[in-house]
Amino acid sequence: MQEQVHIYFTSDLHSYFDNWPNIMAGIKKYRGIHELEGETSLLLDNGDHLDRVHPITEATLGQANVSLLSEAGYDVVTFGNNEGITLSNDRLYYLYDDASFAVACANVHPQNREAPEWLKPYQILKSKQGAKVGVLGVTAPFRKFYELLGWSVDDPKIILEHYIPELRNQCDIVVVLSHLGLYEDEKMAEQYPIDVIIGGHTHHLIDQGRVEHGTIINAVGKQGYHYGYINIDFDHQSGQVASLSGEAIPISSAQDEETIQQIQAWDDKAHQYLDQVVTSLSEPFPIDWFQSTKLMERFVEKLRIWTNADVAALNSGVLLSGFDSGPVTKKHIHESCPHPMNPCKMTLSGQELIETIRLFESERFKNHELKGLGFRGEILGKMVYSQITLHYKADGQLLETISIAGERVDPDKKYTLATADTFSFPWLIPSISEVDDKQYYMPEFLRDVLTECLSNV
Repeated sequence: MQEQVHIYFTSDLHSYFDNWPNIMAGIKKYRGIHELEGETSLLLDNGDHLDRVHPITEATLGQANVSLLSEAGYDVVTFGNNEGITLSNDRLYYLYDDASFAVACANVHPQNREAPEWLKPYQILKSKQGAKVGVLGVTAPFRKFYELLGWSVDDPKIILEHYIPELRNQCDIVVVLSHLGLYEDEKMAEQYPIDVIIGGHTHHLIDQGRVEHGTIINAVGKQGYHYGYINIDFDHQSGQVASLSGEAIPISSAQDEETIQQIQAWDDKAHQYLDQVVTSLSEPFPIDWFQSTKLMERFVEKLRIWTNADVAALNSGVLLSGFDSGPVTKKHIHESCPHPMNPCKMTLSGQELIETIRLFESERFKNHELKGLGFRGEILGKMVYSQITLHYKADGQLLETISIAGERVDPDKKYTLATADTFSFPWLIPSISEVDDKQYYMPEFLRDVLTECLSNV
């Protein structure tokens, strides 16, 4: 006897709710057909469903996302770095308390208390004809960030080596919700006896599921322009998967009306929080991505004082809008600085600092259209400094050195630089991404520093 097991999934929505009703229209239609035909369908989410760039998620700290997943009838979800490291310890600990679905994430657990009841390494589901489907979740191991928030994160490879044999012995079909990225998924398929890998994190799109080493790998990009489908043909007589196929399905123009109403209700609730006034300004503070402004200068100075650093630097593109005179609400601040980016302080040599600022001052940096790494703006823009003066060579083209608080920098001396955590990540700014001495301030975002800055002008 053979049985069709149908899996639908989403990944990396990043709170792009504009597409959520379209996703739900498609998934509900197909799952309804499977139900009428007596076939099993499962619905999974692979993490980064929430992103605090969206006002609803910011106002509810992810509770709206959990509610939408519950209303949609999800079976199992895992969480990505946006759930794991953009919420405080308590907010993540209680995030899924009221969820109607199960959560599977095997490589994250609290440091100093028992795991929440909802957090399990894997979940085992049964098909209509009795096939056991094991769903294991693993998420990107941003160790330093998790530890600062009171969580421990394990190496996914160690977790897979431990749990895959256990699931293989208990289940007929093994599915991994992998919020690790495509490269890791490909290695996983080669090394472990897994039937299905649902991928994400690196926002890759796989139009037609790829079967490698007997494992199908599928992924749907970001922001819900596609949702995923996998068909498993399971042979009960042999106890083996007979065939695997899958695809990324583009959303259509059809929308689920019930989902639209749910989002609207959450939007109304969000406004109750975001309309709170946090300060009032006696003058307007415009922005300019290519010129230093009074607002950016005060913002960067506040960042330096807030982190107790020697110097500070922040790109003008981090502010998406300025502020008019008069009342400033939480909504205004979130609109101006929506990025899930944390303050960061690092220790550099004077020479490393000079090299870093040379890169900051390049036209390539100012005009770079950064996507990801927490940045939700358009371009990086001009870098603005606190306690730093630039000295150019006679031709005015090449930065020769800098002064800090009026003194020429000593190339061999150590200095502390406050900036956004984005610039500490690999590849973007080589001269500082490899610095070991870094301090991240969590769970505060840059907009928390901006709020304090505006409250004192």
